[in-house]
Amino acid sequence: MIWSLVKILAFVAVVMAATLGATMLLDMEGSATIDIGGKAASFSVIEMVIGLIVLVALVWLVLKLIGLAIATFKFLNGDETAISRYFSRNRERKGFEALSEGMMALASGEGRLAMAKANRAEKFLERPELTNLLTAQAAELAGDRKTAEQTYRKLLGDEKTRFVGVRGIMKQKLEDGDTDTALLLAEKAFAIKPKHVETQDTLLRLQAEKADWKGARQTLTAKLKTGQLPRNVHKRRDAVLALSEAKSIFDEGLTPEAQDAAIEANRMSPDLVPAAVLAAETYIEKDNARAATRVIKKAWDVAPHSNLAGVFAAIVPDEDPAARIKRFRTLTKSHPDHPETKMLLAELNIAAEDFPQARRTIKDLVAEHPTARSLTIMAAIERGEGSADAVVRGWLAKALTAPRGPQWICDNCQHIHPAWEPVCTNCSGFDTLTWREPPNGEVAMPAGMEMLPLIVGLPETPSTVDIAEAEIVEPADEK
Repeated sequence: MIWSLVKILAFVAVVMAATLGATMLLDMEGSATIDIGGKAASFSVIEMVIGLIVLVALVWLVLKLIGLAIATFKFLNGDETAISRYFSRNRERKGFEALSEGMMALASGEGRLAMAKANRAEKFLERPELTNLLTAQAAELAGDRKTAEQTYRKLLGDEKTRFVGVRGIMKQKLEDGDTDTALLLAEKAFAIKPKHVETQDTLLRLQAEKADWKGARQTLTAKLKTGQLPRNVHKRRDAVLALSEAKSIFDEGLTPEAQDAAIEANRMSPDLVPAAVLAAETYIEKDNARAATRVIKKAWDVAPHSNLAGVFAAIVPDEDPAARIKRFRTLTKSHPDHPETKMLLAELNIAAEDFPQARRTIKDLVAEHPTARSLTIMAAIERGEGSADAVVRGWLAKALTAPRGPQWICDNCQHIHPAWEPVCTNCSGFDTLTWREPPNGEVAMPAGMEMLPLIVGLPETPSTVDIAEAEIVEPADEK
């Protein structure tokens, strides 16, 4: 209402100004004479002004006619859109101005303004492949998800914009937590643009979350072929996927197919601890102790790990402590100063009831870098040497609050996992778990206690000091 009133007042002001100007010109005295070829013509002031206006209009009209003539000439020479472009040039100028202003508004975070500019641009340009994209992104910025989804669906109808539409809806489904639909959309987007890096990564992550290991390996191979993944990284991640596939087959039963899958996963990445453990267990089932030993030794040489020691012990489960110490030299001679090696030797000596040697092996580790496991081993040594209960309980009390030591930790979110997984259960990161110590400040809870895994089997979950003490009473009898 106010805007209409302003326009009316402005029109009246212009008319009044024009009338006043014309009156002043009529009242002005004087004239101008133009002599051409002996013929003279006199003009008053008002006539000269009108003539000047007419001249300008004629020049403008001539220029337009020249432009039209040029467009007609181009049309006659095969340019079918030359004439239509000539008449729509002004509309295009206004449309592109609105489009440019909309993009600037979008970059500035003004979603509503960007949507308005997109609508204006569509009015002049009639090019939805440009304006719909701006509208969808502006709607998302403004929080209007319904309009954004409707606009993305419009983009699906044009082959040139179909990928953008699929990708936009896929991202909305991911935000909503609808990973099943997002996976289907990611597969469609990948089929349209197999070289798109973000789509490759999203599809790979969703396939891994859904345990579609075969599909994930195909996506990973596509990343390698398109040059988006270094060959060494591809080899490592392909091994992770192969291991995951092997574990899923193992869950269905120890079939020949499962055994072959486990061995193949280890062959692809011998230093991957879970793959080495699974392959060694497969060889043990096949009564191939030599192959199992070779697999464990190769992985241990890269980085000692308690899981490797546990499966190495399972190769000969009924050997006496002295024979076990001798056989374990295959591992312990490698990385002798590694904490895992020292704790392993201490546990083996406890099983053999050689408590002084166990103490000598682990005392430096306990003094310099105590962990829940090393302190629990010290409690077992004190118990074996006949120390008072107060001394044993003192070591166990320290173990309950000491750092746990290396664990499977996600490099992205620092989430700690009880066992290795191909996908982080917290942030869904693929192949982000590494065996390392948690950041400073992490405190080992009772669930983190690990006591003599080679002697009493897998660690239990003690809830009190008394339970932890019960695990270490008479370790030789446990054997």
